[in-house]
Amino acid sequence: MNTPTQNLQPLRKIQRLCVFCGSSIGSRPAYSEAAAQLGRALANSGVALIFGGGRVGLMGILADSVLAAGGQAIGVMPRALVEKEIAHASLTELHVVESMHQRKAMMADLADAFLLLPGGFGSWEEFCEMVTWLQLGIHGKPCSILNVAGYYDHLLSLADHALAEGFLRHAHHDMVIVEESGQALLSRLATAAIPSEVKWVAKNER
Repeated sequence: MNTPTQNLQPLRKIQRLCVFCGSSIGSRPAYSEAAAQLGRALANSGVALIFGGGRVGLMGILADSVLAAGGQAIGVMPRALVEKEIAHASLTELHVVESMHQRKAMMADLADAFLLLPGGFGSWEEFCEMVTWLQLGIHGKPCSILNVAGYYDHLLSLADHALAEGFLRHAHHDMVIVEESGQALLSRLATAAIPSEVKWVAKNER
């Protein structure tokens, strides 16, 4: 998935980045290292972190790294998950909401862009909803994947397959920014653009 250079409109500077990632650390040290590096890069770039609010797994590593480097970390967590996901107690801000729907809506409102780190079903679902909203023109905020150690190779292959099988248009396939380096990804997000095309329904799809 690469951002095309045609039919695009530039976005404003990224001041708050929403990151979706796992509440576990995964089986490879590369995942934790990438989360820590991204956190430092965010703080050094003056970009505030918006995330799920937990202090465990990659969420905790990411937030701790941002805070240790002098950055801002803003969490959003449903009340029912505050104890289950172990809410981070040292955040710049922690918003406690009543449902997952409110969580996603608030994270979307607070952020200027979205990034997916390694994670499981919850991370994928949250990110894919933001991509779908971009596809539908509900928001104009860039969406990106940090493909750490090839973790999302299969997801990217699935997107290629959907394109080949006629379930994605090129503009929508290419609108997700993918990098293997957090710093490179932040640099692309700073000048990101969105497709001028939105999802359409053709007569034969009704």
